[in-house]
Amino acid sequence: MCGIVGFIGQKDSKEILLKGLEKLEYRGYDSAGIAVMNDEGVHVFKEKGRIATLREAVDQRLFATAGIGHTRWATHGVPSKVNAHPHQATSERFTLVHNGVIENYTQLKDEYLQNVELKSDTDTEVVVQVLEQFVKQGLEVEEAFRKTLSLLKGSYAIAMLDEQNSETIYVAKNKSPLLVGLGDTFNVVASDAMAMLQVTDQYIELMDKEIVIVKKESVTIKNLAGETINRDPYTAELDASDIEKGTYPHYMLKEIDEQPLVMRKIVQEYQSDNGTLTIDPCIVEAMKGADRIYIIAAGTSYHAGLVGKQFIEKMAHIPVEVHISSEFSYNMPLLSEKPLFIFISQSGETADSRAVLVHVKEMGHKAITITNVPGSTLSREADYTLLLHAGPEIAVASTKAYTAQLAVLAILAYVTAESKGIMVGMDLVKELGIIANSMEALCDDKEVMEAIAWEYFTTTRNCFFIGRAMDFFVGLEGALKLKEISYIQAEGFAGGELKHGTIALIEEGTPVIALATQEHVNLSIRGNVKEVVARGAHPCIISMKGLETEEDRYVLPAVNEMLTPLISVIPLQLISYYAALHRDCDVDKPRNLAKSVTVE
Repeated sequence: MCGIVGFIGQKDSKEILLKGLEKLEYRGYDSAGIAVMNDEGVHVFKEKGRIATLREAVDQRLFATAGIGHTRWATHGVPSKVNAHPHQATSERFTLVHNGVIENYTQLKDEYLQNVELKSDTDTEVVVQVLEQFVKQGLEVEEAFRKTLSLLKGSYAIAMLDEQNSETIYVAKNKSPLLVGLGDTFNVVASDAMAMLQVTDQYIELMDKEIVIVKKESVTIKNLAGETINRDPYTAELDASDIEKGTYPHYMLKEIDEQPLVMRKIVQEYQSDNGTLTIDPCIVEAMKGADRIYIIAAGTSYHAGLVGKQFIEKMAHIPVEVHISSEFSYNMPLLSEKPLFIFISQSGETADSRAVLVHVKEMGHKAITITNVPGSTLSREADYTLLLHAGPEIAVASTKAYTAQLAVLAILAYVTAESKGIMVGMDLVKELGIIANSMEALCDDKEVMEAIAWEYFTTTRNCFFIGRAMDFFVGLEGALKLKEISYIQAEGFAGGELKHGTIALIEEGTPVIALATQEHVNLSIRGNVKEVVARGAHPCIISMKGLETEEDRYVLPAVNEMLTPLISVIPLQLISYYAALHRDCDVDKPRNLAKSVTVE
């Protein structure tokens, strides 16, 4: 989703802002811009398309020690240079960038801007124009900023420049992530710490409806009532080298290859000195005290939740429901008497999930967040956090975060089961070690995966993924990966559902990817394959060693059957990667998609 950067100090801000925006490219965007300020005034540069295009448009002769920047993912108005941020008030005194959605922008426009001609179609321009009207009425800038924010309904992260005050960046947030970074004789603003990791690792978390006055040597946080708030900074736990592609052509391929390392890292982080798996005892007690667990997630994290439900129910014997966060907000089911909520989110900033979290906390229920980003909004606002320890995930299509979510969910279920005295029947530390080794073998088989992608997906327009039991859930994730980055219409189905309508779509040559890793449904899924072959489908069966037949296209290493989703997804990730590559798609930044969905 949209990204924000800001810098104020003694150095030239242009390159710092541009590099910061480049670090946010992973979030997805369709236009970008920066505004820099010096004694001559504010200078705005913005372009539709990539930051490389913006870089060419920036006047490198300018020297400016303060500035703000933005990558935009269109919500109001089409992607264009006019709709790109930063936006300015009519007088050009105030310049503003904004993430989020202002739900009442039409009402604000009708009430305050009847005599103002707007240049763009955005809700953002309305904010800066309303602020200027209040200044024209005689309010000081900070008071006008505060009054404008008090009128906004929806989500926002804002950074603003005042041409008449080159010593200040005005900052505010509500529901959208935003941080202030601290430096020596400079300070920065960023919607993601990795954007400004180039200059500082010290950051201050901002809370909803706070205003921040950022100067080069001071940061002042206030609430909407104008009261000053003191808050200590934290150290961003990011390694700059983890954010670089290195020798890889794409982040996605790098992140697929990192999965064995992530498995070992997770075991290390959740292992006690005596070698047993352990998590916060308060989390275990919360699990044991729940009569039903509600997993809330979206996209890939939702698919991880479906597998996690199986782990928790089969190991810990606690009923689990899995819900899409955007639906749960508006269609909450009848809750049990002692519910516990688990929120799964790679970024920890998913707006739909946060909306649910806010609601359930108001109802007095406990919540656990499983996330890859310490200090993220969902992590801060939940009662407990379980970290994925997967390292930064840059590619829009999630890979290593998905398998990390599965591993952490398995550990949560396993430790809870042990605490309840339930015999799980496996040594999870040992099994995750086997998983890591199997992942390495699969990642080394890239030539086979590329050949499958070439055979099945070079020209096809659609594809089906089928499976039963946990293979069905992995098929959903495989279909999502393929459609995300190759733009092939792909759908995942339970094998038994084919005959209830979907089989009508099978025609000569239709690719059907079938997963066969579960012994108790192995014959059933193979029967489903025969059904589609009889209608002309081109099948690709991926099975597990011990269940394979001669007709199978690829055989996975043998692992504990309950944990097969951790490895069966890797061929699907690689096949999707190579399918996108051969179709000349932008693998890391697919069209219309954002890495961190921070608006509802």
